[in-house]
Amino acid sequence: MRADIVPGAVFPDYELPDHTAKRRRLSELQGEDPLVLVLSRGGFCPKERRQHEGLVQLHREMEVGYCRLVTISTDNITETNEFRSGVGAHWPFLSDAGRRVQKDLDIAEYTDPLHNPMIPHTLVLEPGLVIYKIYMGYWFFGRPTLEELRQDLRAVTRKCRPDWDITTPELKAAWAEGRKELFSPYGKTYAQALAEQD
Repeated sequence: MRADIVPGAVFPDYELPDHTAKRRRLSELQGEDPLVLVLSRGGFCPKERRQHEGLVQLHREMEVGYCRLVTISTDNITETNEFRSGVGAHWPFLSDAGRRVQKDLDIAEYTDPLHNPMIPHTLVLEPGLVIYKIYMGYWFFGRPTLEELRQDLRAVTRKCRPDWDITTPELKAAWAEGRKELFSPYGKTYAQALAEQD
């Protein structure tokens, strides 16, 4: 992985075709929410299929928790669709058949010249594509468990949601005073709140 891709840095805002061939930017797919980004070897790999089967379960929790999930692989559009539907996923899968992400991040899996995939990584991103955590999954158990991702998303959500603990006297008073901008979904975006802190 490129030396500057570390926690606290901003992840590149790649634009790639999704499983429907529509071009999508990561920032657009993330919106103002935490994002789990999976850089995948592709649908040919049984480790990828098993990880994504688990993510199908977690994705249902992520949807109600206002978090996003995106997979990028070196599969072409047809293979991307087959991978997505084969595991029963309902989140965007992006195709990097040209290996732009793989080359830019310096994550070519040189031990597999046949498929020329990416070395698999899972990243947890705060709003604004800010890197919170990086997992390298060349070996399956290097990948995060669902519970690790839950804990990461809890930490990121606590950090980016001003109304995380609505039991505090300050937030109760703010609500009573009609200051709804502190509360989701009424309030400011995370980017707006950060800009005001600077």
